Amino acid sequence: MPLTPPLDSDVALDDPILGQHTPERLALIQRLRAACVAALVALIGLCVAWELWLAPLPGGTGVLAWKALPLTLALAGMLRHRLYTYRWMSLLIWLYFTEGVVRAASDRGTSQWLAGIEVALSTALFIGCAVYVRQRLKVLPPKSKKGQPPKDPA
Repeated sequence: MPLTPPLDSDVALDDPILGQHTPERLALIQRLRAACVAALVALIGLCVAWELWLAPLPGGTGVLAWKALPLTLALAGMLRHRLYTYRWMSLLIWLYFTEGVVRAASDRGTSQWLAGIEVALSTALFIGCAVYVRQRLKVLPPKSKKGQPPKDPA
């Protein structure tokens, strides 16, 4: 079953994973997922290459390359449109942003440039995850206020 209906379709797509979205919103969700996965893969590659080959810490053993492990755990969930994965990734990514800012301010040379790239990738991934979650949640019914019965959608 294709994830995107024909462009001339006016009906909403009812997918068991993604929910019921208009074709336009579903196309946006697909683009956001692709952007998030691309930023995540780039950040994983950057973390590993930075700590092993490009600019490892002086006298280091490359142990800091393990910092990419939490990112690799998120990859499968993002590829499967797991909303929970996008939510926790939007929180976890701040650790990588913080590391990038600290190392951009304290390191010199190649490491400083790599830290700037890490900041840019982590910012892009955060924004992508936040917008993705917001778009996915648009199909949920509004919550009823405390003490009031739920509203009838009809």
